[in-house]
Amino acid sequence: MKFLDWYLKIGIVSALVGASMEVFMIKTGFYDKVTVLESEKRAWENSPEAQAVRQALNPWRHTDSEETKKS
Repeated sequence: MKFLDWYLKIGIVSALVGASMEVFMIKTGFYDKVTVLESEKRAWENSPEAQAVRQALNPWRHTDSEETKKS
């Protein structure tokens, strides 16, 4: 355990940096903004428009439909 004090110092500094980042994100309202963005993203992904775009941009849609017809 030659370098135990070195590892403890690195661990303490890392914990302090992580805690300060969390405090900064809480104080600036980061989590509230991310929550709103994620809910908007999920609402869009479940909308009929997004499903139509997903189907239109699927390069394998013709291959999939041909395989379904053959089966």
